[in-house]
Order: sequence, then structure tokens, then C-alpha cells
Amino acid sequence: MDVPPIPPEAAQYERMLVREAHAQWGLDAPISTFAAQIHQESGWRSTAKSKYASGLAQFTPATAEWISKVYPASLGAPAPYSPGWAIRALIVYNRRLFGAISPLSAPLPQVPDCDRWALALSGYNGGPGWVSRDRKLTAQLGGNPDAWWGEVENHSTRAEWAFRENRDYPRKILLRWESLYFDAGWGGRVCGQQSTQP
Repeated sequence: MDVPPIPPEAAQYERMLVREAHAQWGLDAPISTFAAQIHQESGWRSTAKSKYASGLAQFTPATAEWISKVYPASLGAPAPYSPGWAIRALIVYNRRLFGAISPLSAPLPQVPDCDRWALALSGYNGGPGWVSRDRKLTAQLGGNPDAWWGEVENHSTRAEWAFRENRDYPRKILLRWESLYFDAGWGGRVCGQQSTQP
């Protein structure tokens, strides 16, 4: 499969992304994962506008308002069109979503990172409440609620269009765009040759 190159706009935000990622996640921050997410969200266009969201990280007005209230010291007032605010908010929100993913099935001590990230990204795209419901549904159907690939990704009661969009979101970020940025030297990633994805 031909993968388009990294958009030229990405270069102007690389340092900012690295700085913010290291500040929130430490030196092992998955920078290529964050870059892949911004690539998927806006193609690195700070003026990007979709039907419901805007800016580099495509925050909806409600989510931008909410996250600014939850993290006022880090984010201040909502400013989705500001590249600095959007990058910081994306990283902070991902940290919150990732931290909320804990094992539901025993005896797993933790959810594998590639699966955990896919679950977190699904939450970024469609809301963490849906992730929780989808994991519970997977368990009810006899599947592993801690495995995204081939398990949780296959189960939901969402509308068909929302299901397709939400399942495509982590797949594109982690299986298509992440390696593009990693191979270009941007830094850490969460799903690579060692991961369990298909």
C-alpha cells in the first residue's frame, strides 16, 4: 500500500510536539503516535474545520471547553485553532484516556500497550463512554475486553457509520501513519513489529 508522505506543514510543529510530549509523558513519549494522530485529525492544518470540530487536534467546542476546565493550569482558555493549545490538549487528553484503560480480564496485570493505545484512541474519536460499553459487550460475548485487535474492535452497538469511522481511527493512526513518522525519525511509537495487531 502506498502511503502518502508526511505533509510539509508537519515540520513547523515537530519541535512543539516533542517538547509537549516530553513534558507530559517523559523522554519515552510516543511522539510518532501523536504525530500520526494529528496527521489523521487535520493533516497538520491548524485551520482545519470539519462539521463538528476544528484545529490541528480537531476538538469539538464541548470537548475543548471541558478539557480546559479539567486542566486549567496546563491549557487555559479553549483555543483549538492555536497550534500550541491543540497539541498540548491532544497530549493531555490522550494521557487521561490512556490512564483510564485498566485490565478487565484476569489474570492480565496490564493491557498490552498497542491494545491500550487503540482503546484510548477509540475514546478520543468517539468518547470514552463508548469504549467502556464496547469492552463490556465484548466480555459478555465471550471475548477479551483487554484486546482491541480482533476483539473489542469487532463489537459495538453504535450506528454502522459511527462504528466504521471509530474502528478505522486507531487502525489508520497505529498501523498506517505511526510507522511513517517513526521511520522519518520523529521518535517513539507504541505499535511496531513487536506488537500484537493484525
